[in-house]
Amino acid sequence: MQIAVFGATGGTGREVVRQALEQGYTVRALVRDPSKLPIQDPHLTIVQGNVLNPDDVAAALTGCDAVVISLGNTPNNPANVVSDGTAQILRAMQAQGIRRVVVVTSLGVGDSKDQIPFFFRIIVATALRGVMADKEIQEQLVRASGLDWTIVRPGGLVDGPPTGKATTGLDKQIKAGQVTRGDVAAFVLAQLTDRTYLHAAPAIT
Repeated sequence: MQIAVFGATGGTGREVVRQALEQGYTVRALVRDPSKLPIQDPHLTIVQGNVLNPDDVAAALTGCDAVVISLGNTPNNPANVVSDGTAQILRAMQAQGIRRVVVVTSLGVGDSKDQIPFFFRIIVATALRGVMADKEIQEQLVRASGLDWTIVRPGGLVDGPPTGKATTGLDKQIKAGQVTRGDVAAFVLAQLTDRTYLHAAPAIT
């Protein structure tokens, strides 16, 4: 299977790429700065470009069977890069007939607001208001896309390899806690061939 990864230079995105290659996937990654994805592998194609450019997105998707979106807000990006970039990806997927997409957002988005600690809800409502609003729009776009989507909502991300000990599922009693990027990447990749959470938004924490 060939997959496209968007957000491949972020912590979770890099881990998705690394594990995907270990599992035998062929990967195409759209990046603005190739030096930020220092992975050498014959099954990795780096497409230099911008997720807000439709031609770059279309080029990254060429020949792919599925898509992983792990976009994040960074200081040198437009405020709505996550939702605007996702909109470009979804349109290109529809045009190329690619159905499967797994999108990484966050616990605290949509109907998971009560799954995050009270103190973090205050941060979400203040310092992270713009970031979370962007993810809200992103999730709405994904749900309305008509594609075979799964939204993965991690708790507090920390660097680290897969532990195999993460809690996952749709139970709203699952509360946000720390989870390694390795565990999130492993769960994301598992969704590519598992339809358990098709058209659903499981938590991982």
